[in-house]
Amino acid sequence: MARWRTPQQQREGTTPPNRSSTWLAAAEKLLGQGQPVADVARHLEISESTWHRWENHYGGMDADDAKRLRDLKKENQRLKKIVADQALDIDALKEITRGNF
Repeated sequence: MARWRTPQQQREGTTPPNRSSTWLAAAEKLLGQGQPVADVARHLEISESTWHRWENHYGGMDADDAKRLRDLKKENQRLKKIVADQALDIDALKEITRGNF
């Protein structure tokens, strides 16, 4: 299997975004061939705990569902930032109207 991590990512211990669902599909294929979880995790260069975490998170989802979940999380993060910015603007306007600037 091809390595998907850059040398910098390997040093930092990070995984490129959107790889976990791809790796999960590859792992499912290997597990379907009868390989144990430990060997599959070693092949994907992840720990067994990472495998189980991904399985709990993405288990039962197909690729479209996993992509939709990522997109919804990204949208939720963006909306939370907008709400936080608006709250700061409101607080600043309240301070201005009180004359405490």
